[in-house]
Amino acid sequence: MRIAVTGGTGFVGRHLANQLASEGHEVMLIARGVGQHGGMTPALPNVRRVRAGVGDVSALRHAFEGCDAVAHCAGINRELGTQTYRSIHVEGTRNIVEAARASGVRRIAMLSFLRARPNCGWGYHESKYAAEEIVRKSGLDYTILKAGVIYGDGDHMLDHLSHALSTFPVFVLVGMRDRPVRPVAVEDVSAICRAALVDGRLSGQTVAILGPEQLQLGDAVRRVALTMGRRRWFLRAPIWFHLIIGWTAERLMTIPLVSLAQVRILAEGVVAPVGVSAELPEDLRPTTPFNEASIRAGLPAPGRFGASDLRLCTARRSPRAGG
Repeated sequence: MRIAVTGGTGFVGRHLANQLASEGHEVMLIARGVGQHGGMTPALPNVRRVRAGVGDVSALRHAFEGCDAVAHCAGINRELGTQTYRSIHVEGTRNIVEAARASGVRRIAMLSFLRARPNCGWGYHESKYAAEEIVRKSGLDYTILKAGVIYGDGDHMLDHLSHALSTFPVFVLVGMRDRPVRPVAVEDVSAICRAALVDGRLSGQTVAILGPEQLQLGDAVRRVALTMGRRRWFLRAPIWFHLIIGWTAERLMTIPLVSLAQVRILAEGVVAPVGVSAELPEDLRPTTPFNEASIRAGLPAPGRFGASDLRLCTARRSPRAGG
């Protein structure tokens, strides 16, 4: 099959493209900055990299020509300049659907967020839900994957947790009481997306993707610290404190320590899906445990936050994926 992957240089997009290409499928890896992250994308002969943003319908249409399916993994977790939630999630998804229809693509699988919903006052959640609705009404054979916290090699979660734990003697948890999470391995997410794209499973369904174990956010962070061999003090701070940190980090850091959207996501917990139409069949349910082995496999090279992480700094280390 020939399959296009939007957000192809992003965290999930790269893993999915790698899996599809390793199985012999032809992959059109589509990203606005595809030339900037060549070392972070699959180096396989059947992967073609296409520089195209979700705002360019003409380029998307050209990239989708001859494709059997599209994996829509493009998204942002903070707004920056013209890259707003509306322009990327809503208008971008509308453009992708338009280009897919014009190119004769029949199937689309969209990666969304577990708690995406309308009228909640949070731009990230509302825009993701609006994108879901565009896909549902597209007339294409669709599957919407509402994922919780995804972790693995090149992610944002383990990357920034590990650097924070290496930099600060104290780790400040979000909120005055703990919230539950069910971390899901990117390999499990990729396998489910592949089943929808290649095998045509989960057709017309909206499904939740969560890891096999539920634990409190604080315990998840402690598990990462233990794997790293880091002893740290853990404190709690109210949501407003973290919103200030998120607002500041978005403006000062190339990849924020935490974004406003991520604070809001963690503040309400990430275990209860909204708007899911079906359960995953038994053979597609994630099974990878959030344990020392899977955590260690996803950890980046040891390092601390420093001047190179600041947007105003000209000397930067190699960019890290935002997921």
